[in-house]
Amino acid sequence: MKHDTRPLTTAEIAALALSLAHLGAGPQAVTARRGLQHAFEHLELDDDVIATTLATLTEPLPTDVASRARLMADAITSRLNIRLHYRDASGHVTARDVEPVTCLVHREYWYLVGVCRMRRAIRAFRFDRIIAVEPTLTPSRPHLADRFLPFQRRKRRAITAA
Repeated sequence: MKHDTRPLTTAEIAALALSLAHLGAGPQAVTARRGLQHAFEHLELDDDVIATTLATLTEPLPTDVASRARLMADAITSRLNIRLHYRDASGHVTARDVEPVTCLVHREYWYLVGVCRMRRAIRAFRFDRIIAVEPTLTPSRPHLADRFLPFQRRKRRAITAA
């Protein structure tokens, strides 16, 4: 059997993060996190940001946060909008209708990335600041997760003369 030695892509790590987020702390989650730790063993973690991010990815979420993560994961899979009750860094609470795209981990925080209808822009919502998640029956537009992930190079559109 041939082994693939390419590192995981950002999109693959985001998909793993989403899967682990909604597994919670059950026996499958423990096994999945152990497998993910094994996959990361070959990486040279000389970057503190990467090392912290991978450590966060392999830690179970608190029960209440994991419950909300399952609702977000279901909405992403079902391509349905959700309503978030969100407390920002200043402590202000807002209700936001969001087209969820993906979940990711950066440093010690999990994030939901999506299109915020209130701001009409792509936003990242920290899991620990999400107070509640309400499912809706409103369909979300299809989005490719890799277009919403950080550190992605954007292809420049060619400017054409009319």
